[in-house]
Amino acid sequence: MEKITKTGKNGIDLIKSFEGFRAKPYLCPAKVPTIGYGATYYTNGKKVTMNDSPITEEEASKLLAEMLVTYERAVDSFCIDTITQNQFDALVSFAYNLGNGSLKSSTLLKKLNINPNDPSIAGEFKKWVKAGGKTLPGLVRRRNAEAELYFKK
Repeated sequence: MEKITKTGKNGIDLIKSFEGFRAKPYLCPAKVPTIGYGATYYTNGKKVTMNDSPITEEEASKLLAEMLVTYERAVDSFCIDTITQNQFDALVSFAYNLGNGSLKSSTLLKKLNINPNDPSIAGEFKKWVKAGGKTLPGLVRRRNAEAELYFKK
């Protein structure tokens, strides 16, 4: 089995579908300036501000691809090497949305490193649905989609 280190089409499509494309900067539910497909900073390390110029869909896709490298490396370093492409993609989406630290400290990670096919992992995804102390329907849908992708054969 070949070790997975790059996000596949299913993972990129999932991230794009939940982040949605926004040409102009906007405040995400956590009140952080964001642009493109959920980018909060540019590849040069500069944070997105509400005064930034709009970007094209092509620029947003390129920015996403460049940003994913950080999350792919984290998932690769945190997880056992036998996870499938769909599992890798679901975990990259999770980390992209919540941050690498959230994945690293999660029970989800502990369980998958013991047995990546443990059915209780689906429930671990579904614990991460709050922002600012409130359950957000968009996060419930995203975690369900990530759990579904994670277990997709």
